[in-house]
Amino acid sequence: MSGFSGFMAFAVTARHASFARAGRELGITASTVAKRILRLEEQLGVKLFHRTTRQVTLTSDGEALYARCEKVLADIDEIESLASGASGAPRGQLRINMPITYGKRVVMPRLAQLLSQHPELQLDVRLSDSFCDLIKDGMDAAIRVGPLDDSRLAARRIDWQHLVLCASPSYLQKRRKPTRPDQLAQHSFVVFRNPTSGRERPVQLQVEGRLHEFHPAARAVVNDGEGMVEAARHGVGLTQVPRYMADAALADGSLIELLAAHKPPAQPINLIWPGNRLLPARMRLLIETLSAPG
Repeated sequence: MSGFSGFMAFAVTARHASFARAGRELGITASTVAKRILRLEEQLGVKLFHRTTRQVTLTSDGEALYARCEKVLADIDEIESLASGASGAPRGQLRINMPITYGKRVVMPRLAQLLSQHPELQLDVRLSDSFCDLIKDGMDAAIRVGPLDDSRLAARRIDWQHLVLCASPSYLQKRRKPTRPDQLAQHSFVVFRNPTSGRERPVQLQVEGRLHEFHPAARAVVNDGEGMVEAARHGVGLTQVPRYMADAALADGSLIELLAAHKPPAQPINLIWPGNRLLPARMRLLIETLSAPG
């Protein structure tokens, strides 16, 4: 295929932001990688990378080409995997995006076990609470909380997210413990700010069978769930976080659950992937692994 080696060198360099790391993955020297990309730029008539002595970064033309290249290369990889036979051992790389705390505490132990059982698998895990465009960012799969609104994606529910309202004993010694939802207006809160939208997440409660949301008085605004738990443990205020973030603190008594009878309905946690692609063996294995009971 004419020019294929140039596109491959470009895509791997863009993924690693390094000629040297791209060369190691491709089994060639960094200078050969650079020469292939230079020929590709001359062929296309555009500059694909900004180059300095320390790093290479994509230009706007490079970003557009990278999104297309990743999809094409992923399709080629999928075809090769399928051609090797469904009964063959899963192999190749899985690129997965997932929320930071859920990824570290819940998903990574399962992925580590998956790697131990399948030595030809590799993972590229992106831990982030920011929004990821699965297709544009060239990811194989992602984990998201809540309903899905993108018809291009396929999904499998892998878990449920339960929110818990809690506070530390030291805070509750200073402020009266709330026993009804209407008493929350008298309290300070540690609130989550979405790192993508910049919006603060409202507190959610179920009152008389209906979901109510409100924006409390924020004593602290934090863009990380673990940071919210730590602030609440040290008496800054009430906070509402997923239960998996607060389990340890609730167990050791450094946080106390509040208004348990008014917990909001659980939200689905889904594994999603591009719905218009063939599924290689490694992707089917990932779906089965994360869908299995923990």
